Amino acid sequence: MPDLFSITGLCAGYGEAAILHDVSVSLGEGRSLALLGRNGVGKTSLINSIVGITRRTAGEINLGGVALTRLKPERRALAGIGWVPQERNIFRSLTVTENLTAVALPGPWTPERVFAMFPRLAERKRNLGHQLSGGEQQMLAIGRALVLNPKLLLLDEPTEGLAPIIVEELLRALKRIFMEERISGIIVEQHAQKILKMTDDAIIIERGRVVHAAPSATLLADPATLQRYLGVTHQAGPPPSDRAA
Repeated sequence: MPDLFSITGLCAGYGEAAILHDVSVSLGEGRSLALLGRNGVGKTSLINSIVGITRRTAGEINLGGVALTRLKPERRALAGIGWVPQERNIFRSLTVTENLTAVALPGPWTPERVFAMFPRLAERKRNLGHQLSGGEQQMLAIGRALVLNPKLLLLDEPTEGLAPIIVEELLRALKRIFMEERISGIIVEQHAQKILKMTDDAIIIERGRVVHAAPSATLLADPATLQRYLGVTHQAGPPPSDRAA
């Protein structure tokens, strides 16, 4: 079976600055990928390249048999890309419900399903976007991506800057999205050990290049590699046996 998503030999950046160098990634249907690396190594640039907001100089990007490389960002969204950027990009002047219904496309994910996953949003469905806390805005951003019913969900640092209790709530939701709903996705996340427990595969980027690729469970059990590339000095526990790829 062909991959759902693939990047081949991608070189990209901003203006004259080259950030990504010969990056190749593939992802099967229903698989999830942890995109790891230290700050400033090119993780967000890779997400932005998939979305279509970098300058590509080489390489191809394909999703479900559709060549994304020359499509504008809005056409990539229609082709099946759901994106949760660091900035969240919710409609701050619309209510929670309006944020969801304004972008919803036909499919299994509806505003009602989002409210079931995030009860905080259900309680605030009539609140405007700017009236939500940072954590609630992030839940709404994830919900907005889900109601697009995407083929591929992209999340860029979804727990950054949030209170620990909100981080745990979001991680539980992400675990459901990837492990139970089996939505295909790529997630950039600083909590490497936690996200490795709920994804199938992982790659590590350094200086714009993929320097390590492995099943998530294998990387989680490899403290030397975690320390070398990510500065992780201890493990949070053994990887779950049912996630060994």
